[in-house]
Amino acid sequence: MLHTPQTTPHPQELAQVESSDALVACRATDYPAGWEIPPHLHTKHQLLHALQGVMVVQADAGQWVLPPSRGLWMPAGMTHALRCIGTVQMRSLYVQPDATPQRFAGCQVVGISPLLRELIRAAVDVRPPTAPDSRDARLLRLLLDELHALPVLPLHLPMPTDARVLALCRRLLQRLDDSSTLADWAQQLGVDGKTIQRLLTAQTGMTFGRWRQQARLLRALELLAGGAKVIDVALALGYDSPGAFTTMFRKHFGQAPSQFFDDR
Repeated sequence: MLHTPQTTPHPQELAQVESSDALVACRATDYPAGWEIPPHLHTKHQLLHALQGVMVVQADAGQWVLPPSRGLWMPAGMTHALRCIGTVQMRSLYVQPDATPQRFAGCQVVGISPLLRELIRAAVDVRPPTAPDSRDARLLRLLLDELHALPVLPLHLPMPTDARVLALCRRLLQRLDDSSTLADWAQQLGVDGKTIQRLLTAQTGMTFGRWRQQARLLRALELLAGGAKVIDVALALGYDSPGAFTTMFRKHFGQAPSQFFDDR
């Protein structure tokens, strides 16, 4: 009998998944467009993945945009919130901390291979406990093996911790079409520009220009996922032309904006 995804969060089912002794478990949940999940955390590591739709995940460490064929590795104990762009068919893996790949020290956006996608689909129907030599047990072991081969992708917007720089970044997110320089922003906020640059680089690993570019690109993914045209996205984000936006998008993601969601 096939598993029917929940259309709204089911606390009892989630509690059962998190209290299970199984090394890995999978849960399916479908959400309508615009659905928001308030800040929460899990006792196990979580791999979030959408078969359909785009998810925007927010945590203190930053923001991540997850189109289909991508996933987010969320460490246990990290508080996060989620917003759905379009109808989302979410599939989550919950993994025991001692069964996870060592290279995932924090949140990471990862590629979801066709094999892993099908393993996740199949794992939705597995209900622990599983017999050691059963087909279900072998499926879950293979799924864990695949987690070690996940490619990390650049879909993260890190947030600074310094209050002054954080205030600037939040202002930037509200005005991504504004081409003001760092000196212009520093003057508006009454903060030394060199101090902002130093703190932003130290706390996010990005310069002011690189951080704004990353913010624009991730917002572009949200807009494109919602059906916006490339020309409208380019103008909304402060690019001089659709061509300039497409060139930057291709340089960053390796694909043109029109191709990015082809594998959804």
